[in-house]
Amino acid sequence: MSQRSPSLASVVVLLSLALIPFTVSSAQVSAIASYKVIQRFALGGSGGWDYLAVDSHSRRAYIARSDRVMVVDVDSGKLISEIGGMERVHGVALATELNRGFISSGGQGKVVAFHLAALKRITDIAAGKNPDVIVYDPRWKRIWAFNGGDNSASVLDATSLSPVRTIALPGKPEFAVLDPHGQIYVNLEDKSTIARIDAHTMDITAEWPLAPCQGPTGLAIDAGNGRLFAGCGNATMSVVGIPDGKLLASVPIGKRCDGVAFDPASGVAVSANGEGTLTIVKETAAGKFEAVQTVTTRPGARTVAFDEATHSFLLPVGEGRSGGSFELLVVGTGEARR
Repeated sequence: MSQRSPSLASVVVLLSLALIPFTVSSAQVSAIASYKVIQRFALGGSGGWDYLAVDSHSRRAYIARSDRVMVVDVDSGKLISEIGGMERVHGVALATELNRGFISSGGQGKVVAFHLAALKRITDIAAGKNPDVIVYDPRWKRIWAFNGGDNSASVLDATSLSPVRTIALPGKPEFAVLDPHGQIYVNLEDKSTIARIDAHTMDITAEWPLAPCQGPTGLAIDAGNGRLFAGCGNATMSVVGIPDGKLLASVPIGKRCDGVAFDPASGVAVSANGEGTLTIVKETAAGKFEAVQTVTTRPGARTVAFDEATHSFLLPVGEGRSGGSFELLVVGTGEARR
């Protein structure tokens, strides 16, 4: 059978079919809402800052600020109160059903328990050297304070406010998250790995390499799809599957990331980068993760928390170590503000 040259109509049809995958992919990317800084709350005050925690129900943000915690109304941006008398504060964990909060006071080697309603200190509990990130486990009513100074985790009873156990870690902890199945995942910055801990038995059950990631800092979890997002010191984000620890993707992000957050409704993970950007990462196709947008924030805005009520991301930032012109940035699409 002799071959015939394709007609012009056939060529048009074939070209149209070839363009379909590209058209669908472009539509998927364009459907992702555009993020921007939608609000800036001037808070003032002096001193450096670190992590923040958001209680979306009470509409409060708890910002670690040098020797104190600033409690801020996230809708009005007004300072509600401050909890002071600490040294080198790193983070805050909230046990709302107990009406208690817990602060890691790194310079004192203590965890400070406080009353959420009254915003008054209850007591101090001894921890390890330089407790940094702090996590509350509601199933077992325990506080986990991860000590960056001696590579350990102090486990505390959130009800009795007493120590339970100190666990040796195989590296320097930087950030940790809890999944609904009772597993804690913690970045080990000096080893570029993630350790998995059984929150019930308090045993380390796995350690996963993150290469090409170097120096993981921020960490967020997509519990519904079983994924971890680790922000790394070499300007990449590692996407890791759980429970197997398989590396799913390595995505370029901005420089000097110290915080990562995830919105389960939009499927967006963000990295707060100290260079003054927020990288928006999303799964654009099955198993394919990409940086779909870079939002300009402010130099120094390196930590972030997610507000599930407004589907926005909150970033504290000031100038240098003095923290001058300190403010709280709100990044969102403008579609979920109340």
